Amino acid sequence: MTKAVRGAIQVRENDASTIEEAAVRLVREVLQRNGIAENQLVSVLFSLTAANPATGLRRTGFSETPLFCVQEARVQGAMPRVLRVLITWDALERRAVVPVYMDGAELLRPDLGENG
Repeated sequence: MTKAVRGAIQVRENDASTIEEAAVRLVREVLQRNGIAENQLVSVLFSLTAANPATGLRRTGFSETPLFCVQEARVQGAMPRVLRVLITWDALERRAVVPVYMDGAELLRPDLGENG
């Protein structure tokens, strides 16, 4: 069965090295909390701000996983410097997905409480 989960992280600075580091942290946390192995991944989709978040993830491996970036929409009043991810994978078992919101991005999903 194919499943998907979302996550977001607010970055300190809108520069390449900070965004790449944040992307790696976010993806690793989403994988860990959801019990996902890299070989189960179908694809990883990032929203991009000032740099390509997929570059950092590619440097740590993920050579077989399709990574794709889209431009983050400019929305008036939106939280600044937010990197978003949508991870799709082949799930081995039925269990609830755990969205991950980190480093300030938790404010985007107050409905998730402390688990986000």
